[in-house]
Amino acid sequence: MAVSKAGRTAARRAAAVAATALIAVSASACGSGDGGGTAGGPGKSGASAPAAQAPPAGGARLAGVPAAVRGGVITVGDPKAPHTVKVYEDARCPFCAKFEESGARALVGPVADGKVKVEYTIASFLDKNLGGSGSAHAANALRASVEAGKFPQFHAAVFANQPQDESDDVYTPAFLLRIADKVDGLRGAAFDKAVKGGTYEKWLGEAMKSFGADGVQGTPTVLVDGEKPGNNSLFDQAEFAAELKSAGIS
Repeated sequence: MAVSKAGRTAARRAAAVAATALIAVSASACGSGDGGGTAGGPGKSGASAPAAQAPPAGGARLAGVPAAVRGGVITVGDPKAPHTVKVYEDARCPFCAKFEESGARALVGPVADGKVKVEYTIASFLDKNLGGSGSAHAANALRASVEAGKFPQFHAAVFANQPQDESDDVYTPAFLLRIADKVDGLRGAAFDKAVKGGTYEKWLGEAMKSFGADGVQGTPTVLVDGEKPGNNSLFDQAEFAAELKSAGIS
């Protein structure tokens, strides 16, 4: 019996998740040095990108939370928060999307309450691995959303609109603006210009420099007060919440 493309994609992702469950979280599925697709290949066109979806409703709690940039890192939350969670992601990495839709949701309350700040390092290495420029376009737009005061909401929306097949290069400037339409108050002349014109292209290099300087080999990589969470807890909200609690974050 013929298997549809969607079925093959779902099977690949399910198999990848199962494989990750057998190893430490630090050995992430999306490696910065692996083949991960056809290196330098053309990628699939984003011309047939789906309609943009709204971000998860829970992100509304972060509407008033500050976000700031220092070097190649975007920090969300009270800079004086007693705890720090570091998150290393690439917008095209399917395991980053899985973290955002599961474990990361345990961070919303503690960040909104000022108990923890999250330091995001947004990488763009998967463009080299998979072909295309979606990771770079997404990282540039995410950086622009900081200036618009909407990073947490747009960050959630970007991952909510990740394609099922990571080789689909859907994160074009046009599609990112369609995603931005789902975040109230984000669209504007400055943001649109930055997304279309690659205003923060230089910053992408700073982010990758931070990624490399920290010795990170893949995404998602997460550190809670400098410590790596237990095996596979990133992909289960309850388990990641327990990891946070064990670090004094609840």
